Amino acid sequence: MVEMSVVVPCFDESEVIDAFHRTLVGALRPTGVAFEVCYVDDGSGDATGERLRRLAEQDPWVRYTSFSRNFGKESAMLAGLRMARGEVVVLMDADLQHPPELVPRMMELHRLGYDQVVARRDRTGEGPVRTALSRGYYRLVRRFMDVEVVDGSGDFRLLSRRAVDALLTLPESNRFSKGLFSWIGFDSVSFSYGNVRRAAGASKWGGRRLLNYGIDGLLSFNTRPLRLAIHTGLWLFLSALAYALWILTRVVLHGVDTPGYATLITAVVALAGVQLATLGVIGEYVGRIYHEAKRRPHYVVRETSDTTAARPPAPRVTESVSRE
Repeated sequence: MVEMSVVVPCFDESEVIDAFHRTLVGALRPTGVAFEVCYVDDGSGDATGERLRRLAEQDPWVRYTSFSRNFGKESAMLAGLRMARGEVVVLMDADLQHPPELVPRMMELHRLGYDQVVARRDRTGEGPVRTALSRGYYRLVRRFMDVEVVDGSGDFRLLSRRAVDALLTLPESNRFSKGLFSWIGFDSVSFSYGNVRRAAGASKWGGRRLLNYGIDGLLSFNTRPLRLAIHTGLWLFLSALAYALWILTRVVLHGVDTPGYATLITAVVALAGVQLATLGVIGEYVGRIYHEAKRRPHYVVRETSDTTAARPPAPRVTESVSRE
């Protein structure tokens, strides 16, 4: 019986994967817990897939799945959760920024009855600009999203089997795991650890990718941007009405004044900008509906050591029978 499954998404991690595996095994073996390691190669362009294949040949408790291309970390985590057979599942990255030495502590907290144990990193060593932007984003998220996302809480966490089963019932294509972890609920506890630098290689999360991920988070769990567009439109209408009354009053009191070219251009540009922004917000939601309606699988498996566990389930086909 497998007590713990460790799910590790990988993308171009050939420089660090061996060191990570040694560190992880060294941290877990003294605990006496029966564990397995489920690696997911997210379409890496380096030798990551070959190294995972070799690890699986050497250790029977190592399993891997390789995607046909890069589908993103969200899809890789979903595939790992589908592979996992343990009573608890630990999600962590392969770059050693998630210290394997913390996994035994997570197990201890789980034994106290918690379904989610979250390891929250602090921001020591980060630049002041990135720290300020991150904190500002999380304040914005807490204000607008329908679920609570805590600053510093990422994918490094332990999930009980019932929490994993709850996540696997969620079928959406546009997945934002930080929000999903909060949405499923269950008893949770967190602890902080010091920020750790990558053991090797470069981060795959550049500024543009982080920005898109942040937009996904804001739009995945609320419709408040649409409500904000309505409020903005009403505010502009009232402002325009007040401005028209002010102009009418000036005409009555002082006669017809020379029209203001700058005022006209400013109003046209401002209204056009609001309209374009509102259309953009609506377009984002319509695009998400479009992606969900296609019901494509989250990923395509190229190679796996597990014949069925990581493969996406076949879509359901419902038939309607008419009675005459």
